[in-house]
Amino acid sequence: MSAPTPRSRRLLDAPVVLRDGWWWIFCRAGSIPVSDAAFTAVLDDFAQAVAAADRAVADLRTRQSESSVPDLGGQR
Repeated sequence: MSAPTPRSRRLLDAPVVLRDGWWWIFCRAGSIPVSDAAFTAVLDDFAQAVAAADRAVADLRTRQSESSVPDLGGQR
């Protein structure tokens, strides 16, 4: 079973946030919803790529920590 999707997620250091399934652009003057379908598709694709990269890095770190544990049974 997968983890629940967060209701709000910021995309890296970009001034965009995915909130309740809608992308929003934030600036000093306020926020506006993103309504351009092509732009939201690019944001969705980028968010999926970032999530995949995060999972890959977490997997690599897990493998590194597992392989750094000394195997005491095979000492010479």
